[in-house]
Amino acid sequence: MTQEEKLIYLIRALLNEDERYGDMELPELEQDRKNLLRALMNVRMPKKISRQFLEVQDSYLQEESRRNGITDINELTPVPLDPRIYLWQGDITTLRCDAIVNAANAQMLGCFQPLHGCIDNIIHTKAGIQLRLACHRLMMEQRCDEPTGEAKITSAYNLPCKYVLHTVGPIVQGPLREEHERLLASCYRSCLELAQLSGVRHIAFCCISTGVFMFPNERAAEIAVDTVNTWLNETGSNMKVIFNVFKDIDLMLYKYCLGETEADTE
Repeated sequence: MTQEEKLIYLIRALLNEDERYGDMELPELEQDRKNLLRALMNVRMPKKISRQFLEVQDSYLQEESRRNGITDINELTPVPLDPRIYLWQGDITTLRCDAIVNAANAQMLGCFQPLHGCIDNIIHTKAGIQLRLACHRLMMEQRCDEPTGEAKITSAYNLPCKYVLHTVGPIVQGPLREEHERLLASCYRSCLELAQLSGVRHIAFCCISTGVFMFPNERAAEIAVDTVNTWLNETGSNMKVIFNVFKDIDLMLYKYCLGETEADTE
């Protein structure tokens, strides 16, 4: 199959799973078709799927990943103060390293809102539907929501990395409290500890809780850097840690926290 044929096959297979979509027609434009596939994957509940679907999906997603470009950790330069720490601005789902961190919600099943811009949605979309199935198995075993500040690990499936660490950050509603700060620090420590137990050599952190969870960006960057530095120094680990940022404001904040720029005194 060509890439276009794979896309059409996947859309039709997901449409055929639900009789409500029986009369839906395929969009004419390729990008609209890609958006429809993503939306269908976003709303799909964790349930069985055929091996043929997974084979086509995996081939399609891996080719999309290749076409969009992959950044290898070996292409990155560490910060001047510590050869174990990196700062990189870009799409975390395009990063080839051992593990990336997903800012999950307490249900740990990914974002069900079609085409939502959160990192949870994008990671699950590009990993494939196996990721939701894997998270569902973990949650069925646990039999309760994931506590804030803890972490789980799964395969990354069709992402360039090997593993995804899922952690639930604190939600800030109203003033920032010490408990929020403690829980955010716990997210970073829990991921680092689980990564080390799993043999991870390098891990990329997103800016946990700073999006829809409304944790102030500046304080979040300070906690992230302080927690990682403390853990690396206390354990003597040689794990490489990538602080992944997407927004320019976070790039500026992390550069300052990592000693790459001076504070703005104006």
